[in-house]
Amino acid sequence: MAMTDEELFLASMGDVTPLAQSNQVELSRLKHSPTLAQLEKRRAAQQEIDFDANFLSTEYVDLLDPHDLLHYKKSGVQEGVYKNLRLGKYQIDATLDLHGRTFHEARRALFDFVMDCQQRNIRVQLIRHGIGLKSKPFPAILKSYVNKWLQEMPQVLAFHSALSCHGGSAATYVLLKKSEEKKLENRELHARR
Repeated sequence: MAMTDEELFLASMGDVTPLAQSNQVELSRLKHSPTLAQLEKRRAAQQEIDFDANFLSTEYVDLLDPHDLLHYKKSGVQEGVYKNLRLGKYQIDATLDLHGRTFHEARRALFDFVMDCQQRNIRVQLIRHGIGLKSKPFPAILKSYVNKWLQEMPQVLAFHSALSCHGGSAATYVLLKKSEEKKLENRELHARR
């Protein structure tokens, strides 16, 4: 008489004893080494991180008082132009708000914003950095760095704290150089006269 599948199974499993509950079985994970393509992706990603076109300083800054006015003018900027900037007489074409951003986010945002504005021929900007009364570890730390960073950028001709209607000492007007395209347009315009 032939045995059924169930009888064959029970006969073959007759000498098997169950594991005790206290015995823990650990499975070791097989570790595969990364493929050549994965290694190349990692290397490319690391190179992208290592190369940062943002040249703005992250080193020590002279701390300002939260209520200090920011002011800076490169040599060659006419007094009348600087006075008009200081008095808010130029149309503000772009605004950047740095409130609530971390130090590194603010650094990246300011750099990208100024570069983008110059590329788009935007000359006058308003940067809202706050006064930083409650900033940690020191008051006005972001405001102090904005002051330093704007002076480091060759695109910036001048800046001054804004009028109270635009944020007062918590915001800054920024005047950028003309792009090469705009300079050429001006030369052609004035050459026709």
